[in-house]
Parts: sequence; C-alpha cells; structure tokens
Amino acid sequence: MQELLTVVTRKGQVTIPAELRRTLNLRQGDMVAFVVESDGTIRLTVPRYPTIASLRGAAGALERPLSWEETMSIAREDALQDKHDKGR
Repeated sequence: MQELLTVVTRKGQVTIPAELRRTLNLRQGDMVAFVVESDGTIRLTVPRYPTIASLRGAAGALERPLSWEETMSIAREDALQDKHDKGR
C-alpha cells in the first residue's frame, strides 16, 4: 500500500499527485469520482461514462431510426408496464 499526500486549499481543492494521475491515466479536463463506501472507506476512481456525450453508442444501435410517434408509443408501453409491475 502506498500513501500519497496532498494539501486541501482554502477553496477545498486538492492537486492529484502526478504519480496517481499517471496510474489513473488522467489528463486535463478528465473527471474523477470519490466513492464513499458504507464502511467509510473512500476510493478515487475514473468514471466509465463521465458525461452524457460519452454514453453515445454504449447501448448499441437500432436497426433503423424510430419516428417520434414510435418512440412515444414505446415510452407509453413502458410506463404502463412499470405501473402494472408496481401494483403487484
């Protein structure tokens, strides 16, 4: 186990040590996540999908584009199914 120290500024900011940035392959503008575990342990991770834009293509692609009406129909069916499932 290695301990890397840094200082918290008056604004609550910290500099991530260079060695840790290299280990996490962090670059300027990247996002990091502080994960607080139930036992109080805190982990620093790099989110797999840090932005909405980074999700593009993550779910695959449709065989063909859907019209607005088709999209709304599917959304209504899903909402009705959720309502039905909650009523059980």
